[in-house]
Amino acid sequence: MTRTVTRHAPGKLFAAGEYAVVEPGSPAILVAVDRRVSATVGAPVGAAADVVVTSDLLPHEVRLRWQDGRLTGLGPRDDRTARDALAHVVSAVEVTDRLRAERGLPASALHIAIRSRLHDRGRKYGLGSSGAVTVATVEAVAAYRGMELPPDARFRLALLATARIDPGPSGGDLAASTWGGWISYRAPDRGAVLESARRRGVDETLRAPWPAYAIRPLPSPRGLTLAVGWTGRPASTTALVKGLDLDDWRGSTSHQDFLARSADCVHAATRAIEHGDRAALLGAFRTARQLLARLDEERGLGIFTPELRALCDEAEAAGGAAKPSGAGGGDCGIALLPDEAPERIARLHARWEEAGIVPLPIRPADRRDQPDDR
Repeated sequence: MTRTVTRHAPGKLFAAGEYAVVEPGSPAILVAVDRRVSATVGAPVGAAADVVVTSDLLPHEVRLRWQDGRLTGLGPRDDRTARDALAHVVSAVEVTDRLRAERGLPASALHIAIRSRLHDRGRKYGLGSSGAVTVATVEAVAAYRGMELPPDARFRLALLATARIDPGPSGGDLAASTWGGWISYRAPDRGAVLESARRRGVDETLRAPWPAYAIRPLPSPRGLTLAVGWTGRPASTTALVKGLDLDDWRGSTSHQDFLARSADCVHAATRAIEHGDRAALLGAFRTARQLLARLDEERGLGIFTPELRALCDEAEAAGGAAKPSGAGGGDCGIALLPDEAPERIARLHARWEEAGIVPLPIRPADRRDQPDDR
């Protein structure tokens, strides 16, 4: 029987700290969700290629060959979701293979099959699909090659793979997909770690200190239920975040004030979660919404769509607190409601549907809820 290895990585939601988290050392809170990406790695059958990729996100099988340490081959050209998925799989394989070579392990051809529950007929929900694809691929390829890595090493490999494509994203989605549950996260300087990998190699970079980087698991908030609504409108996180770079805002007094206020909000939310202070956590959620609204008004980014405003307002009317999750502009919003009145959730879902928002049956998920092949 041909040996295969399967690994799973959950999607994510941002609870607080969006936009600020792209700055090294700025804190954020994320939560992993019980929708996931699966990557299965085995040997290709009858394929004249070094790496074969199949996926429910790709319109066809993709065959790739190694050339000067990079994978080359014809990929999908007409579908952005497919292109993104393939790019992240390819980068994850390249970085993991460099680690294999540095450790002197044998090479072999690969067949990688990706399956995702973070999309709706190709439309993304905004649950960190690219990050989950990267984490699942890194873990499955590493395990198939005989490298069972601890979570920190898997995260670092995934971040190197993602930063090679674009060093702008914080990597918070990768952290949530790697650790699961609720986490506090601070991003490293992605340019610095890429330079370290170039000069010192991947293996040494995995073991070296990464200034500003920190991950800490948090307990699940007590007494509150998480509700998630999808606006039906996909958004580009990269485009929205890059909208802040169009002028001299970065480094300005306004920028520094936003970072400081965001950090205060995240710290308040973290203390509330750790102490089980439901009222304080709802208050921090409202502050996080206000910070995003103020940033949106000041910079004109389009964070708050009419659907996201309605999502938040209806949650407030139901006795909870809500905000966009991530960069906004579409995708998902999240709400926290007191869990002693479950009928509020049903009423909120009904009001969301009246406003054109799709309630998603999503729960927080710990990595222990993600089965693998062992």
